[in-house]
This record gives sequence, C-alpha cells and structure tokens, in this order.
Amino acid sequence: MSTIAGGTIVYIFSDCSMDVKAEYGKKVRAIRTSKKVSQEKLAELADLDRTYVSDIENGKRNVSIETIFKIGKALNSPVNEFFNF
Repeated sequence: MSTIAGGTIVYIFSDCSMDVKAEYGKKVRAIRTSKKVSQEKLAELADLDRTYVSDIENGKRNVSIETIFKIGKALNSPVNEFFNF
C-alpha cells in the first residue's frame, strides 16, 4: 500500500507475492485468443518478434511500458484491461 497527496491510502496490489509477468502474460494470451489473433499476427501488428510474444505470454519477459502500449494498440484494447488480474 502507498500514501498519496491528501493522505488517501491506495492499494496497488493486494498480493505482493504475485508474479506480475506471469499474470500480464496470461492476460495478453486471453485477450489475444478472444479476438482470434495468432501470436504471429500480434507480433506483426505490434512490430515484435513472434518468439518475444510467446515469452511474454509465458511470463518469461519483463516488458517495457512501450511494449505494453504496442500490444494494447495491436489488440485494440485499453492498456488497463491487461492489468485486471
């Protein structure tokens, strides 16, 4: 938990032991498959390598904010949708 201006307390993650890379990867896969997009097509749309997309979905990569936005744009999904774990 962290404190912000005005003394309001905000819970960012309720479980600090959560593997964020794995959860983000699962969400990318879920959104991608729900839109019937292959890993190859996602890689093409996001200007990423297909093996990199696979590694993201398998929780093996710590992705940059730039890559997060590329994937969101490629899947036509708001970035915050990828973080509703």
